[in-house]
Amino acid sequence: MADAVFSHLQPAAARRLLLSAHDVFAAKGYHAATTREIAAGAGMSPAAMYIHYRSKQDLLFQLSLLGHEACETVVSTALAQARGPAEQLRAMIGAFAAWHAANHTTARIVQYELTSLTRDNFEAVASIRRRIDAQISSVVERGLATGSFEVNDLPGTALAVTSLCVDVARWFPAANLNSPHDVAVLYGDLALRMVGCKD
Repeated sequence: MADAVFSHLQPAAARRLLLSAHDVFAAKGYHAATTREIAAGAGMSPAAMYIHYRSKQDLLFQLSLLGHEACETVVSTALAQARGPAEQLRAMIGAFAAWHAANHTTARIVQYELTSLTRDNFEAVASIRRRIDAQISSVVERGLATGSFEVNDLPGTALAVTSLCVDVARWFPAANLNSPHDVAVLYGDLALRMVGCKD
């Protein structure tokens, strides 16, 4: 599934390096990974790698940035295709959770290696996360305004809902939740319960 997330990246050599870094980070973690391993996985020399990426940090940053951009696209698309706060929240959270299931290995890297980013790189990725959070919070806020939702703590509830989706990457697949569709259905329903949906 990683190739689907990064399939648009050009040139092909840069994409191969990113996919190799993806596999090495997933297997060993960012700090234990070496540029030599990453280059070898892409069929390149370490010197050839530096033509496309200056460092291991650059690779992690690109993985994190592209992964978060993919999440934002999924959430934005779900929002645009639904009507009314309840339908929108169900669609957004279902799609967000399903993405983390379908791309669980990629998601573990881009979500749980954030603390390995430099301050500037972290901020660039965090700005995307804040946009995703803002979209979800705005839907919950609209639901409150129309009387569709009943929430005592808007920021806390929105954080809890998004955190549940991110955490899917940690455990998927498990028990009877072994398809992204099943995760989407369950998490969409859970989100509506968490906001006290009355519709």
